[in-house]
Amino acid sequence: MATERSFYAHSDDRADLQDEDLAGKVLRYIRYVTLIDTSDISVMAIGRTIVLSGTASCETEIGCVEEATAAVIGVHLIENQLEVRKHRVHRAKLCSGFA
Repeated sequence: MATERSFYAHSDDRADLQDEDLAGKVLRYIRYVTLIDTSDISVMAIGRTIVLSGTASCETEIGCVEEATAAVIGVHLIENQLEVRKHRVHRAKLCSGFA
């Protein structure tokens, strides 16, 4: 069933995962714990090093994504290349603590 791998599960907590398997696990975990729209976020793993790239709504989301990534068993290093996406003013207010 295709949806089995789209959700994070405790069976994912294996420290031996690397590369694509680890990247998939990290992305599932980010979606599970942050509830952030990850449609513009890319996760790549080189061994046990995670490279985050793409855009997020605000600095707070970038920090949440990095913290979630660091919490994943098997991640040894994170290279965070995420940037804040340019958006309208009303969305910026949401990210500055007014939500």
